[in-house]
Amino acid sequence: MTTARADQMTHPTLHGFLNRGRSALARGPVALIFVEDAVELDSTLRHHLDCGFKSVVALMPPEFDLPADLAARIHRVTYDCTAAGAVCEAVNRIIAAAPGIWLYYCFNAEYLFYPFRETRSVGELLTFHAGERRNAMLTYVIDLYAGDLTRHPNAVSRAHAFLDKSGYYALARLAPDNNNPRERQLDFFGGMRWRYEEHIPDSSRRIDRISLFRARPGLRLLPDHTFDDQEYNTYACPWHHNVTAAVCSFRTAKALKRNPGSTCAIDSFRWHNSVPFEWKSQQLLDLGLMEPGQWF
Repeated sequence: MTTARADQMTHPTLHGFLNRGRSALARGPVALIFVEDAVELDSTLRHHLDCGFKSVVALMPPEFDLPADLAARIHRVTYDCTAAGAVCEAVNRIIAAAPGIWLYYCFNAEYLFYPFRETRSVGELLTFHAGERRNAMLTYVIDLYAGDLTRHPNAVSRAHAFLDKSGYYALARLAPDNNNPRERQLDFFGGMRWRYEEHIPDSSRRIDRISLFRARPGLRLLPDHTFDDQEYNTYACPWHHNVTAAVCSFRTAKALKRNPGSTCAIDSFRWHNSVPFEWKSQQLLDLGLMEPGQWF
């Protein structure tokens, strides 16, 4: 890879990327990876490249290094995603710059899984979903955690990752203006955000996220991971169930062990409903943590 080409893949600001890196947004789907720290940065980027995204954009601090082969395959944008409201702002600016393009967003140490991921690309998934007249896909953020916190004090281990096999539930999502349930919308809970809810703010306890969606003019992502278009927030169309996906995430585990208020209270995340994560889509399907809908 030439130096000139490398320079084209590196952008010192989001504004510069949106002005000069438009080629990355010309074809979808596009993955936006928000980098909070260096934990599993390499594996996160490679996982989403392997899913078949046309472009992978890493919004990240300038001090983090990437292997040369990986740097040659992604668009790197210097960005501080830890600032308040930074993620929403970036996603909304990219939405405005990429009308009609399917976008996906997540954080480092998070991994997208969808039905039949091992044999089908994310592009095939979204082609089917769009054929069902859907412009967004519900994903469940499934907590991952290291089985042994003595060996892995930051709670992250891909080789010895666990997840909860049960303990997930949903409540009606109420409209704030009239307190009536919203049609085809639910608030989903479970995982460590439920088991350790005393350490989790109320606003961060839900595990549903509209991670995959098609950009359109005027669409806006809100701070609670929903959109201002209510149809985007639905889990299914009116006539049958749709495909759902999962974002398997070490993010909550990292936070609970990093936070001084919770780290000393937790010596293990494992409980009787913990099972080893197999890193396969079939396990998530078997546990009911995503579904294929009409896609076979």
